[in-house]
Amino acid sequence: MASNWDDLSDRTMSAAVMVVIGASADYAGGLWFQMTVVFATAVMIWELWSMIAPSRTTAAALLAALSAAVLSAQLAEPNARVVLLFLVVPVLGAVLLKKLQAAFALYALVIMVAGFALVQFRNDFGALWILWLLLVVIASDVLGYFAGRTFGGPKFWPAISPKKTWSGTIAGWVGAGCVGLLFAMLTDASMILVPLSMLLSFAGQLGDIAESAIKRRTGIKDSSTLIPGHGGLLDRFDALLGVALVMFIVTLLFSLPGVVF
Repeated sequence: MASNWDDLSDRTMSAAVMVVIGASADYAGGLWFQMTVVFATAVMIWELWSMIAPSRTTAAALLAALSAAVLSAQLAEPNARVVLLFLVVPVLGAVLLKKLQAAFALYALVIMVAGFALVQFRNDFGALWILWLLLVVIASDVLGYFAGRTFGGPKFWPAISPKKTWSGTIAGWVGAGCVGLLFAMLTDASMILVPLSMLLSFAGQLGDIAESAIKRRTGIKDSSTLIPGHGGLLDRFDALLGVALVMFIVTLLFSLPGVVF
């Protein structure tokens, strides 16, 4: 009989990989961080296309290369004159695809904007706040996993992600809130970091569900085999995409004194 903990080693290794890669790039900053994000973004665009149209490998590679070029151009000159470049890869991919065009366009746009946002956060706010975002994702995932496996209960969204439970979802919010509290206590940030961290946890969970929905529609288990035994970059960083996107929107809409500004 399968155990509730059969995938514990896989998830532990995945978390370790995410921490090492993310923390190293974050610490290096500058061009190193930008190159890491551009590379990851290109790979995730490739994985997204490959899930929907796995036989069209040339198109997947071309879209990945184009996404890297577009994101690099956006980062080199981040202003309104190049904002429409965000739409190049999503629109082109949707035109070329024969199915799930809207899903590709929307998710590709999220990937592009999230990649841009992460580099901007690192440049504007520093390494500590990228670490905060990563820890919010990790705490939410780890506590959600253990609570879901331990307590079980009603499913969060069984039609899309049958393993996710409300107990795990809420535990993820609590874990993220604890990360926010820790950062608020150890830095000059205000306590608004606690509810903000919980909001980002929910955003990360929705990012995970969004990828799960695409995988269910395509019948694909993992976004790729890039990380042996653990799937692809989208499988590892889908939650971070949701977190980065929502945090980017928050920075555009609100002024949060004492948090990261």
